[in-house]
This record gives sequence, structure tokens and C-alpha cells, in this order.
Amino acid sequence: MKTVLIEEPFKIGLTDTEKPVPKEGEALLKVLYCGICGADVASYTGNQPFTTYPRIPGHEFSAQIVSIPENDRGLKAGDVVTANPYFNCGKCYSCQRGFVNCCTDNQTMGVQRDGSFREYIVMPVERIYDGKGLSAKELALVEPFTISYHALHRAKVNEGDKVLVVGAGPIGLFALIAAKAQGAEVYVADVLDGRLEKAMHFGADGVINSKKTDIKEEAMKITNGNGFDVCVEACGQSVTFLNCIDCAAFAANIILIGNGKKETTFLHSILLKKELNVFGSRNSYAKDFQAVIDLIASGKVKVLDMVSAVYPVDDAANAFKALAENDGSLAKVLIEIGKTV
Repeated sequence: MKTVLIEEPFKIGLTDTEKPVPKEGEALLKVLYCGICGADVASYTGNQPFTTYPRIPGHEFSAQIVSIPENDRGLKAGDVVTANPYFNCGKCYSCQRGFVNCCTDNQTMGVQRDGSFREYIVMPVERIYDGKGLSAKELALVEPFTISYHALHRAKVNEGDKVLVVGAGPIGLFALIAAKAQGAEVYVADVLDGRLEKAMHFGADGVINSKKTDIKEEAMKITNGNGFDVCVEACGQSVTFLNCIDCAAFAANIILIGNGKKETTFLHSILLKKELNVFGSRNSYAKDFQAVIDLIASGKVKVLDMVSAVYPVDDAANAFKALAENDGSLAKVLIEIGKTV
């Protein structure tokens, strides 16, 4: 079967691998669409510290069930589905307490273990979620949406809260959609006007170009000098975390989604003075997948406009190259692996 393989940083291409054979409790899935995550791009460029090579990337995907054991979930051959790609050990302290999303030995498909960029994969039945009639493209967007959905539910967001999302890449835009779905008034900050235009398209109540204006001054104007009730950091940059601290109201919540790669230096007494609640967020739960699928199926949110481009699997190398050189104009890029039968 066709398989996209990163042999080493910047060396990616198609190879042939054996079609997998499901074990007991596993289903055989025909992969339809895969989204390219920032983690996949980092693996491609050699900036993902958890990736070893060679590696098959991919953990955002939709698929059609080819074969599946009898199950109590109503899943059957022919169903179009998505799945949870975070494999937890079930034994560590986190898993014992039910925090399987932050298992101390977490293995995410495409990073610590081979991923979904191939024509067929096998998955444990309990990790597969009914697509509830959503299109294959929509289902390929569920996993990245769950990252933001989970994060926004780490801290309570009340209807009418003023929320600032710093960073308007795909995860930031999904955070915007999740916050709006909770009834919040949402503003988005970024340094690229193109991304801010996307934020307005997805329902932002206002935007801030933090390259052209002082983000703290704008935040105080918007909130009548109070600061934001919730600030979401979706870039992973030191400066954007500090922006969130500056723009947060006293007793506000800060949620960190962006995966930072540099140290951040600040006087931590500001957290005490403002009594800020800072939440880290990693991966998501089964309930987040189910909630996001239901939310999209309800028609209340539109996610397909998040897709900037779709590449055929034979052109996957160019898709990765385009994202590695992204000037901010690309949001989600999908790879078409196969078609439904």
C-alpha cells in the first residue's frame, strides 16, 4: 500500500509497505483524508523532539471501516469514522486517575509511533468514533478541533465572558469557534492580517494586529480597562504568553495550548498579584471527540472553510513543503489518501 514516509528531516516521499492485519479487538480502516498537523511539519523539518526516524506522520484523519469485530458501539463495515490517536499506557499515575490524555508514556500517532499517512491502518475498536453522517473532510478536522475544545473546557468559560485568543493559526481559530459556541465574546490577536481576516470569517467579535498596535492598550480599550476574563495562548511563543498575562483581568484564566520551545522569563509575582489561574492543556478525551462531532453535526459551526488546500497523496511532499514555508496564508491542509467504496 502507498505510505508517506519521512526518512529524515526534509526527506519525505512515498514508499510501499505491507497492508496491516488487525489483531483481536482491532478494526481495519481505509484512510480517506489526513490533515497535516504542526507536529507533522515539525517532524518534517527536524524540530519535533519526540520524533524518531524513519516515521510515518499523521494523526488527524478520517477513514472507512473495512472490517470490524462485533461491538456494542454500532460500528460496522462501510461506516465513515475518525479515531483517537493518543495511545496511553493505562498503568502510570495519570492513567490510574483517569487523565489518559496526559499519560506519562503517551504515544501519539505520527510522533512516537507511526501514523495515518497510508492507505490502511488498524485501530482498537474503542478508539473509533461514529462519524454521524459528517463528510470525510469534516471528520479529518475533528482531532485538531478537539485540542482547542478540550483546552477551552479546562477553564470555565461563561456566556458573555470576554475571551482573547492569541494566535490565529488553525488551533487558535478552533479555539475561537469553541469559545463562541460557549457564548463568549471573542477577540483574536495575531501579527498577520490574512489570519485575522480568517478569524473575522469564523465569527470573531474583533481582532488585534499585535505587530501594528500595542496589544495591552487595545485589550484595555476593548474591556473598559478590566482585561479579558479568559486568555488563550495558541502560538507557543514566550511573547504571546506574556501578552496573555498582560491582557488578563484580575482573577482571570489563562489557557496554554501552544507548544513552546523556548524559555519564558517573567516576574512571577504578577500571577500572585492578579491571582491568575494558568491551565496547561494537552491532547483530548474521548468525550471531547464525541462532543465535537455532535457540535459539527448540529450545523451550529462550519469547519470546512478551515481547509486551505487539498493535495493528492502522490503530491504529499509538496504539501509538507508548502506548510513548512507557510507565510500564514494556509490554515488546514488535507491529503486525500483514498475514496469511499
